Amino acid sequence: MSTIHVDIVSAEGNIHAGEASMVFAMAEMGEVGIAPRHAPLLTRLKAGAVRVRQENGEEHAFFVGGGILEVQPHLVTVLADTAIRAKDLDEAAALKAKQRAEENMTTAKSDIDVARAESELLQAVAMLKFLEKVNKR
Repeated sequence: MSTIHVDIVSAEGNIHAGEASMVFAMAEMGEVGIAPRHAPLLTRLKAGAVRVRQENGEEHAFFVGGGILEVQPHLVTVLADTAIRAKDLDEAAALKAKQRAEENMTTAKSDIDVARAESELLQAVAMLKFLEKVNKR
């Protein structure tokens, strides 16, 4: 079975580097699955899961808060705004972030404040959905 190299990078640094038999990500138009020798692709990512399946079937899940996905036949690069390993996520912190964003929505004084609060809310909700899926496994 062939593999594809995967790099997941955020502003904090390199989050993951390794070989995979399949990569799944939430692209702007929906979820994409990338196998080795995939056609070149460049797309924006929505906040959500990036799953890296290794040759042995083991899967590693990461939450990305948006970014860019670049695919070459032997390389997948995720340039994420934020990227966190599933095991490092804190559900209590995500709930608190959601509540804070909802409060900011009600107290926003300008369109920019509303847009910022909406963005924070969308990311917090995406993180909670991601945690829910990961905890079901």
